[in-house]
Amino acid sequence: MALSRRDLFLAAALPLLGAAARPAKGFVAVEKGRLFLDRKPYRFAGANLWYGAWLGAPAAFGDVPRLKRELDRLKALGVTNLRVLGAGERSLAKAAVSPTFQEEPGVYRQDLLKGLDVLLAEMARRDMKAVVYVNNFWDWSGGMPAYLNWVGNGPWFQQGDPAHPWPEYPDYAARFYGDAKANALFLGYLRGLVGRVNTVTGKPYRDDPTIMAWQLANEPRPGGTQAFGERDMAVFQQWVRDTSKLIKTLDPRHLVCTGSEGLKGCLESEACVLDAHRPDTIDYVTAHVWPNNWGWIDPKNQPATYEAGEARCRDYVARHIAIARQLGKPLVIEEFGLIREARAFAPGSATADKDRFYRTIHGLALADMKAGGPTAGTNFWAWNGEGRAQHPDAWFAAGDKSFVGDPPQEEQGLYGVFDTDASTLAAIAEHAAAVKALG
Repeated sequence: MALSRRDLFLAAALPLLGAAARPAKGFVAVEKGRLFLDRKPYRFAGANLWYGAWLGAPAAFGDVPRLKRELDRLKALGVTNLRVLGAGERSLAKAAVSPTFQEEPGVYRQDLLKGLDVLLAEMARRDMKAVVYVNNFWDWSGGMPAYLNWVGNGPWFQQGDPAHPWPEYPDYAARFYGDAKANALFLGYLRGLVGRVNTVTGKPYRDDPTIMAWQLANEPRPGGTQAFGERDMAVFQQWVRDTSKLIKTLDPRHLVCTGSEGLKGCLESEACVLDAHRPDTIDYVTAHVWPNNWGWIDPKNQPATYEAGEARCRDYVARHIAIARQLGKPLVIEEFGLIREARAFAPGSATADKDRFYRTIHGLALADMKAGGPTAGTNFWAWNGEGRAQHPDAWFAAGDKSFVGDPPQEEQGLYGVFDTDASTLAAIAEHAAAVKALG
């Protein structure tokens, strides 16, 4: 991706801006490879709440009273950090978010932007921090495939299309990094978002300590096949450098991260992960852990395959702790999840394996924190709260407003945590209390 002359001018000023921008009160910063807040180590128990802006929107699909209740529930559990979606593009996919921030190229939906304002304002009242991702590799929110479709880089097809078996989809989505027209649309939205003034608080986003970090995308990958990924690798890494540099020029106070899954999102290449997180404009390392999706724990035979799968997850986390230590940067395990027993979706269905998995990831993170390692926090996937599936088959449909943490590409309730999942809530609260006790 090539930067414009204006962007290059701003990038040239980056060292000066960075030198002038000392960690201000309330802003999360990186010091000596760790996250700090007001000169104290910043560690957190967090969650994913991608739909927060949708609840906050002053529109028929919004529900501000529910948003406040959900934030109160999370705060009561000890959750203080939320990873939220700050973008969305109209998607042709059958299972996609509707409505979206960008209904057509360059046309932004103001009620959703105001919904993000409301979300940030309500989080500030509860002393919570937000990680805002501004693009998506997957088509459930539009993301990179939507931009490609808008500029005619095709033929477009949706994830899961049997006529385009895996890994054709990631190879297609990864075309985005080298498409100048698609990136021009993306950067237009990005500049407006980062430069936005909150309509609720009157505070520019760049001056709002509620935001911990801007995230380049949800799970950006260089490709799906080895052949395409290796050919596209230099373009992918340049996109990471250019986009993160641009955000830092627009907003030198906030942290920037990739949103990468880690090794699984980098063709299993440690060099790819290191290169993506090495730039000075990338402040910390991210990792996601999805044993069902990766075939480590069989969703059709979870009890029999759990032990071996958990062992692979432990190794995966350990490898990313080592990568973060090698880079001298913090690590956040910002997505992890496991399905309910018998692949159930309903509140109250069995969660023994899921609870065990949460405790495993939480335990690994806590142990590294206690040892003085780079791990700073975790964000489980994801918070359903009082949201419920609206249809017997548990799939999302256009017009639904009972949003849950499971995005439209999945059955509503597959991975998410409901407000009635007592044993899972206990595991989350237990971890949050242990992290808080570290001081």
